[in-house]
Amino acid sequence: MNKRTPLLSALIVSSIILVLAGCGSAAKNDSAEPAAATVAGKDKLKIETSFYPMYEFTRQVAGDLADVHLLVPAGTEPHDWEPTPKDMAAIEQADMLVYNGAGLESWVDQVVSGSDSKGMTAVEASKGLELIPGTEEEDHDHDHDHDAADGDAHATDAETGHEEEPAHEHEHEHDHGAFDPHVWLSPKLAIGEVRTIEAALSAKAPEHKAQFEKNAAAYIAKLQQLDEQYTKELSGTKRKDFITQHAAFGYLAHTYGLTQVPIAGLSPEQEPSAQAMVEVVKFAKAHQVKTIFFETLVSSSVADTIAKEVGAKSAVLNPIEGLTAEDEANNLDYLQIMQANLTALVKALNE
Repeated sequence: MNKRTPLLSALIVSSIILVLAGCGSAAKNDSAEPAAATVAGKDKLKIETSFYPMYEFTRQVAGDLADVHLLVPAGTEPHDWEPTPKDMAAIEQADMLVYNGAGLESWVDQVVSGSDSKGMTAVEASKGLELIPGTEEEDHDHDHDHDAADGDAHATDAETGHEEEPAHEHEHEHDHGAFDPHVWLSPKLAIGEVRTIEAALSAKAPEHKAQFEKNAAAYIAKLQQLDEQYTKELSGTKRKDFITQHAAFGYLAHTYGLTQVPIAGLSPEQEPSAQAMVEVVKFAKAHQVKTIFFETLVSSSVADTIAKEVGAKSAVLNPIEGLTAEDEANNLDYLQIMQANLTALVKALNE
């Protein structure tokens, strides 16, 4: 609640910096210079993206027709990240801001509503997708059969979500924390996000609509192949429940008929209650769970503690909220990390 004042102050400071910079450049050179985004005589769109999946989806659709920039640095957990004055200045100067929405980027509403830029289009990639309600403290009675039963309904909504207008006024129907934002972890829902981004780019630069559509179709074909692999390989596993460090995999579970048993809630920084820990341990022992999943970017100590208590091992299930330095060094991308997640799930669910 106290974060609104520094954000507003930073926004005012960034606006003053922009005005002074504009005056200074005008004094130095009376003739207008070509925009920095002009390459080979063609204006490129300048696009800011909130965190890694949004960056990757946008980059795949835009191709070489846009300069796409990632706001949340590599190795940084995006749930609690907030923009600096420099970041807000970059957003102010951009043609487009692409963000996930559903409450993940808590700073977006304030930054966009306080922006003086009339040319910047804000695109909520999850708009039009049916979202799963989420709470900060998950219910640990672990009677989750309804998760699997609801999977097809959520997947169907993802396929139709791209019909919604991507650029919109920011009168969000989602309260922060009211919904699970991790839609990108279901390939079916990722397709919906890519289509929303493509529609926004085509509306922003209609002269490149055919190329945007071609790029999106090529990437969607890869996502569809990934979805088919998930469907095939997860349909025949011995077990359907998996324990993970925080509740990031609800959409994946819904889509592919699995049951997510989270140790903590939607935020990876949340510490689970003692009662939640006890009940997860009971569940793991009762169901002979042999793998406890932890994730990148945050400490694995909670997952390691439970794994030691029940005699299980721990392994990575990556929520792809950002790339690590190791991911970047290995040139890993969304598709490759999702393949690694599938391999890890299949192994754990067949133990």
